[in-house]
Amino acid sequence: MTDNNRKDSLLIEIAWEVCNQVGGIYTVIRSKVPSMKEKWGDNYFLIGPYVHNRLPAEFEHCEEKDTPVTKAIECLRSMGVEVHYGYWLVSGKPKVVLLNPHSVFNRLGEIKYLLWEHHGISTPDNDHLINQVVAFGFLVKIFLNEISKPEVNNKHVIAHFHEWMAGTAIPELRFEGANISIVFTTHATILGRYLAMNDPQFYEHLPFFDWLNEARNFNIEANARIERAAAHGAHVFTTVSDVTARECESLIGRRPDVILPNGLNIERFTALHEFQNLHKEYKDKIHQFVMGHFFQSYSFDLDKTIYFFTSGRFEYKNKGFDLTIEALARLNWRMKHENIDTTVVMFFITKQPFHSINPAVLHSRAQLEEIRRTCDEINKRVGEQLFYSAASSGHFKVPDLNEFVDDYWELRLKRELQAWRTQNLPPIVTHNLINDAGDEILNYLRHVQLINYPHDKVKVVYHPDFVTPSNPLFAMEYNQFVRGCHLGIFPSYYEPWGYTPLECIASGVPTVTSDLAGFGDYVMQTIPDHEKKGIYVVNRKGKSFDESANQLANQMLSFVRLTRRDRITQRNKVERSSEAFDWQNLEIHYERAYEIALKNRKF
Repeated sequence: MTDNNRKDSLLIEIAWEVCNQVGGIYTVIRSKVPSMKEKWGDNYFLIGPYVHNRLPAEFEHCEEKDTPVTKAIECLRSMGVEVHYGYWLVSGKPKVVLLNPHSVFNRLGEIKYLLWEHHGISTPDNDHLINQVVAFGFLVKIFLNEISKPEVNNKHVIAHFHEWMAGTAIPELRFEGANISIVFTTHATILGRYLAMNDPQFYEHLPFFDWLNEARNFNIEANARIERAAAHGAHVFTTVSDVTARECESLIGRRPDVILPNGLNIERFTALHEFQNLHKEYKDKIHQFVMGHFFQSYSFDLDKTIYFFTSGRFEYKNKGFDLTIEALARLNWRMKHENIDTTVVMFFITKQPFHSINPAVLHSRAQLEEIRRTCDEINKRVGEQLFYSAASSGHFKVPDLNEFVDDYWELRLKRELQAWRTQNLPPIVTHNLINDAGDEILNYLRHVQLINYPHDKVKVVYHPDFVTPSNPLFAMEYNQFVRGCHLGIFPSYYEPWGYTPLECIASGVPTVTSDLAGFGDYVMQTIPDHEKKGIYVVNRKGKSFDESANQLANQMLSFVRLTRRDRITQRNKVERSSEAFDWQNLEIHYERAYEIALKNRKF
């Protein structure tokens, strides 16, 4: 895109996750905003759904009059549509239009009839999400038609739709011959996600699936038809990786025109030591959790402890949780066999239904805090008396510190320690799960006997909830937790892109991905010697589960064998490589898509 093209065009991004966090697309769009605003200025804004009982906390109204956007808004408001116009309170502070799909629920029958009559898309009556999606698409279509009128706006309109939930407007816009350049991005085909979870040979079978039969099998025919119509109706069809492009070709029937790899708004530090200091600061916070969780039963040297973690939606096979557990079991055996003097604590951070945090876990944490307060009091009293004794002493002999500890505090500390200690093994899960017996992570951990025995070199903490500052166990932000760990492990079987390993790299934390993840595939194509830079790629394409588990176990073991100095060096290399994934460098792919869309537009 040239500067003149941007000056003469109005770029509108439409997504269900604008001001509405649901999944990873929210991160994609939100992180990309500053770069888009820098290039497009006031010629850029977004459209999202208003699906809240109240306006989201990250939205602020703005007052404007007689602009193309406000004229289009007034048209919708004259139809009785609830429209909110303002700023999305994220970096870049872009303008957003939020449309309430419930405003036209009284016309759902008419809207759905047109989808069926014009495009052969039949939608169920009792699916609330599809009803919202269809109504939202209808409102987007009206808005875009209005803002593209010559008397309202004299600029070219480029409409970039993300995912099927925003795409229902596309087939109808093309049917009506709208004067708009349309780009559609699927971040993951809806059918592919279902198939990958249920077919252990998904990639081998991919060219042979009958998309319509499979969509009916999973009861997602309407969703799949909407996605397919949006992809075929767009002037430019895009996806996020070559891995997903092959999936699109088989399941959607159209090869993407442009690949749009995802990035992050990388915050580079002014000094290399700064992110190393942050690693130590947050690692010390994780130490506090580990002491409360494990030291009640037995202890190990925290200076020789390494923290691994994995995180993401609970898609047991797709996210590679199964492979990770198998590799950890093999790592545990090899570390014991080689008598490696290191402990690995592995965190599984995901979301599963639970009743409550395990009371025993909370109680142990509270008891440890009481021990800390007692120790602090003893330290204060000893320190004061030691200073006085040393200053007033006529000789240079260091006094016996035990003399300064009152019997009360000594007995209190002993009682607290005795009350805290237990013969029970540290729990492998921090919460009381609703379906403990059926949980796949728990069952596999028990199967491979990773249940936190004292002699195990690999310990496990399964935390089935998000890490947040309000969480009583960690009391820190997720990104702080990431910085405090040593290695992120994400050997996905199905992952169109994969933000979690990218977030590790942005934080200067080495990571593991797979060649079946869009991110891993991109790394293999663009970053030479990526393993030396702290980005490990597990080969899963054409490999058996056993082969991939062995490779991952080998990669983990290689990391465990690194010295502290080696790990510091690797974090430096990882942090430097993060620049390749900054939106400032990846935005060029989006610009190419918009340029093609302008050329392909049919007037």
